[in-house]
Amino acid sequence: MHRRLALLSAVTLASGGTFLTTALPATASTAPPPAEEEAADTKAEQGDVLDYWTKSRMQNAQPLTVPAPKTGSNGQGEPGQPNTNSPWTAPPTDPQAAVSTGSQWTKGGAVAKTTGRVFFTYQGRNASCSGSAVTSANRSVVVTAGHCVKMGGEFHTNWVFVPGYDNGNRPYGTWVATKLITTPQWNAREDINFDIAAAVVAPQSGKRLQEVVGGQGIAFNQNRRQQMYSFGYPAASPYNGSKLIHCAGRAFDDFLLSRDHGLTCNMTGGSSGGPWFVNFNETSGSGTLNSVNSFKYNFAPNWMFGPYFGDEAQAVYKEAQNTDAT
Repeated sequence: MHRRLALLSAVTLASGGTFLTTALPATASTAPPPAEEEAADTKAEQGDVLDYWTKSRMQNAQPLTVPAPKTGSNGQGEPGQPNTNSPWTAPPTDPQAAVSTGSQWTKGGAVAKTTGRVFFTYQGRNASCSGSAVTSANRSVVVTAGHCVKMGGEFHTNWVFVPGYDNGNRPYGTWVATKLITTPQWNAREDINFDIAAAVVAPQSGKRLQEVVGGQGIAFNQNRRQQMYSFGYPAASPYNGSKLIHCAGRAFDDFLLSRDHGLTCNMTGGSSGGPWFVNFNETSGSGTLNSVNSFKYNFAPNWMFGPYFGDEAQAVYKEAQNTDAT
């Protein structure tokens, strides 16, 4: 047991506020408590999970599919009406007019170590997502999408994070989750607006995740419509999950059925849970995590959407960093 410390479908995939480059102190939150599930929290269980994930199983894992936002799911106005929670800006271009093809990230830097593939078993089959190591008090936190830890009413099993995954190679090891945490909204009804999660991972050879790969900063309740960089390991065609892919551009507001950020990007299934950064530096590969890849609409394959990181995301992060990973 733990002690407390002081996409995608045919819809596919997928400055005020708190700004952090280091761990957030444990303080009270106005958000409802997050939902959590014990994962492999004994040495024996962790060994079994590590043995389970052979190179072949990882290569054959299929990207997870997340359901589309439902009509009226934005909670604003009448069913079928656009999100009026705040003024929105139209996307910078028509989604079919200027395709932003995700390209392989070749510049190295921190992002090449902190971003990785996520593997797990979902309803009896092996699946994949993406995730990012972030700075935290326990130096053991991975941030990803809600549907990458729980979907269909059940938390996933055999959950691991492989930072820096490169065509089957695991240069920084395989990190087994000891606890999975998501928002109460995703836990209760799989609300796409709160498709946010974190995992706490066990140490390897006496070292914690952040000591091996570093960690990106994380921010909450930030301004919208900023320049953002998105990263992930898309595994559905035309990608195969072997390389780190990225997109970049100015985010826009989803004016359809969610309150999410939008970005022109054609990454595919498997990139779910990959990080969206503000203030990203291409030279150092460092930025501040402010959303994750979540979903796409089937009629707009070149738009990708990610949840707004508000109080609920902050509560998930706090719960994760205040969990003892040992």
